[in-house]
Amino acid sequence: MYKHILIATSGGDLGDRVVAHGLALAKSVKAKVTVVTVTERWSALDMAREAQKGNLDPLNQFEAIAATVAKHILDAAAQKAKAVGMACDVVHVPDKHPAEGIISTAQEKGCDLIVMATHARRGIDRLLLGSQAYEVLAHSKVPTLIVR
Repeated sequence: MYKHILIATSGGDLGDRVVAHGLALAKSVKAKVTVVTVTERWSALDMAREAQKGNLDPLNQFEAIAATVAKHILDAAAQKAKAVGMACDVVHVPDKHPAEGIISTAQEKGCDLIVMATHARRGIDRLLLGSQAYEVLAHSKVPTLIVR
């Protein structure tokens, strides 16, 4: 069935459920696993605000913090994989829109399924914040399994 599953996570409780579900599925079909987390670009407006506060190197500080958070998320996923007797590759995609990073990673790694979460936002929240899951569903050629 599936040979290589991409599990997309941003950490937290929902991310833990996605990782657990993706790993269980991968184990049951004996598929390879890659776990990805994506760090969005930092806006120029936020950088300017930090510079006004006297922060002389806000971009590098942001990138260092983002890398640390991503490492924490990916290390936790790797530990979960190890706990269920699986190996997994981990990928941090910095400075990209999450849906774009997920789709490009799935293509680059040759994944045949994406497992990810949706926050199930409705109404104005969905309109304003958008839905990464919706964007992946709309733009990816790779089948996508949504976990709630």
